[in-house]
Amino acid sequence: MNERRLPVGKLDAGLLAGLLGDITCDDPGVILGPGIGRDVAILDNGAHGYLIAKTDPVTFATDAIGYYVVNVNANDIATSGGKPRWFLATALLPDSAATAAMAADIFSQIDAACHELGITLVGGHTEITWDLSRPIIVGMMLGEVARDRLITPEGLQPGDAIILTKQAPVEGTALIAREKPEQLRAAGLSDDTIQRCAAMLFEPGISVLRDAEVAIAAGDVHAMHDPTEGGIATGLWEMAEAAGVGLRIDEPAIPIAPEARDICDAFDLNPLGLIASGSLLIGCAARDADAVVRALDEAAIVASVIGQAVPASEGVTLVAGTETSPLPRFDQDELTRVL
Repeated sequence: MNERRLPVGKLDAGLLAGLLGDITCDDPGVILGPGIGRDVAILDNGAHGYLIAKTDPVTFATDAIGYYVVNVNANDIATSGGKPRWFLATALLPDSAATAAMAADIFSQIDAACHELGITLVGGHTEITWDLSRPIIVGMMLGEVARDRLITPEGLQPGDAIILTKQAPVEGTALIAREKPEQLRAAGLSDDTIQRCAAMLFEPGISVLRDAEVAIAAGDVHAMHDPTEGGIATGLWEMAEAAGVGLRIDEPAIPIAPEARDICDAFDLNPLGLIASGSLLIGCAARDADAVVRALDEAAIVASVIGQAVPASEGVTLVAGTETSPLPRFDQDELTRVL
């Protein structure tokens, strides 16, 4: 095994694929196990349908960390067409800064976020941990989906339209504004702009539960993906790899929030590689794309067709006018260059 130290961020996709390839899963109750681009595990729950299992940490944020951890886990339940039901959290608090007030604040955030989404907090673990510089929370969520409502990443097909909801990247924009306001002021951003960016955490917000519900009701949705670390670009790559297809993405069609561009310009970041919870990538039958976009718009959720799935042999490409290039991939989120 190569002893070279790995960079901060997601494991290299090739390394991860190799590690997952060594795992055997012969339990017939596992409908969907681990794999590149798979947001959740799907387990047979007998007559009750399928149980959806998800775990995700929050490692970048310090402000509103309890709100983040509930929403990012719930989002991945939604990408399978399911309803998030139960949540557990492991909270690791830094020994250098942990106080009763810090613990109470995190618990309050988790409880409020669960209540808002109709989720029940059922357990977890909390400890003060040596050698941490900030709190870290690892969430684990369970949800349910009827057998005939399950959506998996493998469902994306050549010819499908790719839709993106909201102006991206919501989470990264809000997170930088909340964590690095002084640096943004020094870069020339106004207090008003910084406050608008920080408020994006809640409006339009990082939840995609409503996005998924509306899309599923409006058309023939084949696959959905929640673009988190690595941003929109890496989320698209993960969709393509999970389904074994290529993608042709129209770069000018990708809606980037003006505030996000301001923040990315301030730190020389590529907005396509900045953590993007709050947007939902939807693959649906091309004939239904207009209906899905229209339904989302009517629900006050901005939505845009940004490309289409193509045969795998055509690769994953980014098109801008007459120029075509490989879509970049960000195994290290652009946020790691800032925090």
